[in-house]
Amino acid sequence: MISSPCRILAGTPSPRQRASGVGSRPEDGFAIPCGQGKGADALAHRSVCAAVAIALSLAACSETIEGLGPSNHIAETEATAGDQASNAQNLASLAEVIARNPNDATAYNTRGVVYAKLGRYSNAIEDFSHAIELDPHFAGAYTNRALAYRQERKDELAMHDFNQAIAVNPNDAGAYLGRGNLLRSQNDFSGALADLNQAVKLNPEGAQAYHARGLIYQRQGNDTLAITDFNNAIDRDPFAGAPYQARGESLMATGKYEAAIEDFNATLNVNPNNSDAWADRGFCYEKLDNREKAVESYQRAILVNPNNRTARAALQRLS
Repeated sequence: MISSPCRILAGTPSPRQRASGVGSRPEDGFAIPCGQGKGADALAHRSVCAAVAIALSLAACSETIEGLGPSNHIAETEATAGDQASNAQNLASLAEVIARNPNDATAYNTRGVVYAKLGRYSNAIEDFSHAIELDPHFAGAYTNRALAYRQERKDELAMHDFNQAIAVNPNDAGAYLGRGNLLRSQNDFSGALADLNQAVKLNPEGAQAYHARGLIYQRQGNDTLAITDFNNAIDRDPFAGAPYQARGESLMATGKYEAAIEDFNATLNVNPNNSDAWADRGFCYEKLDNREKAVESYQRAILVNPNNRTARAALQRLS
């Protein structure tokens, strides 16, 4: 029904995170421990980590929700030509770091993140595995490998790694978030809620756990709790479109059509090619007896996605 609780390119800290001094963390995507090592290697680590932290996050969810787009495939990374070039440079820099320090688990973990950004998940998994071999207590590497496994639809291996990350570090909010989203994709809402509650407890400033938990409440028909969680997600990261879409759908379900339209507009400001948001906006305008705006919105939905059945049925109804 709703969009996935993640922004694929969400590596930049939110204003609230910046205010509290929080940077890239496991729950914001792949874990990138920085600042380790000495001298030139430490500088190389920090420069590469800074570039990667800004450029990428796969988020800890890795799936789409039914109805988001033309398929229910696991969410894919997006990269511009500039991103690709930057990540290629990062790989070269990390290769030099690893050549000088072949036993540096952090360098392998960081390079695995860059490989993942490039969609080279097999290479990413290999590097995360190497990091784990060097440091069997590296919780972030387990979480990252689990996320990469999810991209390859190897959910059993992903679950094993999320479990291992939590066993190694019971305070790893990213592992709880990732496992919670995996359980949610399997319709284990009870288990997912338990993990997402823990993720919120461990990282109350993280937006994604609130968003993911709100999606579960929404699926359960509890739009009041869902809206509260979406509010919290938006407060913590006002630049992500998916929580606005999710909140708009809950507002629409409760008959608050004008407020829902505002959220769908916010969603479309982030991604004007969101066919579902156009169709939902059209439905709200239709409920408000604004036929002109409704038709316009439905037409935009079909323009973006000619297979949007909701919009096509609405246009036939209005004609």
